[in-house]
Amino acid sequence: MHVLVTGGSSGIGAATARAFGRAGHRVTLTYNTGPDRAERVVKEIEQAGGQARAVHLDLADHDGIRAVVAEAGPFDSLIANAVLWGGTGPSQEAFEDVPAEHWTEMLHANVVGNVVLVQSVLPGMREKGFGRIVLVSSGIAEEGTPGSGPYGSAKAALHGLARTLAWQAGGDGVLVNVLAAGLTITERDFLPQAVLDGIAAKTPSRRLSTAEDAAALLLFLGSEQNRNLTGEIVRDGSNAGRSVHV
Repeated sequence: MHVLVTGGSSGIGAATARAFGRAGHRVTLTYNTGPDRAERVVKEIEQAGGQARAVHLDLADHDGIRAVVAEAGPFDSLIANAVLWGGTGPSQEAFEDVPAEHWTEMLHANVVGNVVLVQSVLPGMREKGFGRIVLVSSGIAEEGTPGSGPYGSAKAALHGLARTLAWQAGGDGVLVNVLAAGLTITERDFLPQAVLDGIAAKTPSRRLSTAEDAAALLLFLGSEQNRNLTGEIVRDGSNAGRSVHV
């Protein structure tokens, strides 16, 4: 099986690329910045006996997305993990002061960009009569958090996209789901441990998910192991409790 993992140079994307590679699948992972990080992930997969390559992809460049899929595809599975934050994180501006241009940038990349990506991989999946598409979302899409209006709106749009696409592609063997990830522990340390512990205490399992936890879910949803689950929003343990704001 040939898997496309976008945003595969770090975090959940890198862990997912490694998981698919270890499971014997051929992996194409994409990066927007950090080609060195992407190549490290490729080498890790190859050293474990898998096949992988890294290609540049910018969600805001729709022609570029089509070109990547045309050159590197066809694909049996798409893990749409890449995201354009449009900054370093939640904005401190009042809602009414967030420029319309910021909304346009976020929605153009994270909604329309992913639509173009799906449109590009879907014909090959229909032809084979098999496909798995997983859109990576966030608990912010359902619960919100201050300063994340454009990001949360873009992620929420993926929920509607998945449910519509599940109906339109299911008859051709293509299953479409969303992973709504909560706060996930990756190589990026951005919150004090005391804050992380407080958030973890509000989850059912009393711990936050790691990138590897998320990758295990994505491996199931995006492979033959998923026999007929489609149109679902799957929440990991970090997001199951919800009502958790950072």
